[in-house]
Amino acid sequence: MKKVKVGFIGVGGIASVHMANIAQHEHADIVAVCDIVEASARAAGEKFGATVYTDSSDLLEKEKIDALFICVPPFAHGNIEEKAAQLGIHLMVEKPIGLDLPSVQTKLKAIEDAGILCATGYCLRYLDTIEKAKGFLNGREIAMVRGYYLTSFVHTPWFREIEKSGGQLVEQATHILDLIRYLCGEINQVYANMNLNVLKDIPNINIPDVTSLNFTFESGAVGHLDCSLTQPDHRMGLEILGKDFRVEVNGTDVTIVEKDKKTIFKSNVNFYEQQDKAFIEAVQTNDTKQILSTYENGIKTLAVTLAAYESNETNTRIVIK
Repeated sequence: MKKVKVGFIGVGGIASVHMANIAQHEHADIVAVCDIVEASARAAGEKFGATVYTDSSDLLEKEKIDALFICVPPFAHGNIEEKAAQLGIHLMVEKPIGLDLPSVQTKLKAIEDAGILCATGYCLRYLDTIEKAKGFLNGREIAMVRGYYLTSFVHTPWFREIEKSGGQLVEQATHILDLIRYLCGEINQVYANMNLNVLKDIPNINIPDVTSLNFTFESGAVGHLDCSLTQPDHRMGLEILGKDFRVEVNGTDVTIVEKDKKTIFKSNVNFYEQQDKAFIEAVQTNDTKQILSTYENGIKTLAVTLAAYESNETNTRIVIK
């Protein structure tokens, strides 16, 4: 089978994980990398034997690639997706896919018009334990959801600026919010409270360090998600409650509690590797079934997180349309 020629725009942070996975894939080759930090781009190019660029337009114009990983910060997408789509290049876009709905809707139209595949980086969907949880929940009525994403401050300079990262809910806790949607259905209303309370001494910070989000589902279930940057360790997960059952997601582990028994599932997979493998195979076969988070799904998760910020600013309940 012909190998998939892969390019990367952005080589820091999460891109290094994707590049390691693609480099090990027998049906994919990293042929080009791009980063505005030339030293980083050159280091990645040397490591993976790829052509180096510092301008994404140059990469797209000069390279013949089948698939592109877009791993840039939320504020830095520009029109990369539109340019790649026009060239028929399949996309893997890291989360969050943007910071406003009009721009990502424009990108979605370009993706749909081009007929390309586009996955988004909601990697937790690819856990084997989440598959167990989803199977158990199928056909069961959910009453309430409790989610949390509690961690320490990220020192990356752009993260602390709301106009560049979107804040913790948009940039980090989006993973738990997306998992809630995946397991429990669509959210139709949100009400949020956020504040910058105890991290005010950090230079240039203007994102909340604590967030409390209440929401309701189309099904009638209710939910809650807490996130904070104040902790010395990292914890993330959720609980899904129904009559005589509870599904607990703690990191990558899942526990199903029923009236007469408790079943614990430990993950046996690298979810990033599973996600990247599914994307490459989808590109090879032109089969979207393996992609668990499309660009459209990324928009739906983004819409909920942006609505939360609107709710906090206006002190009102926001209906998700």
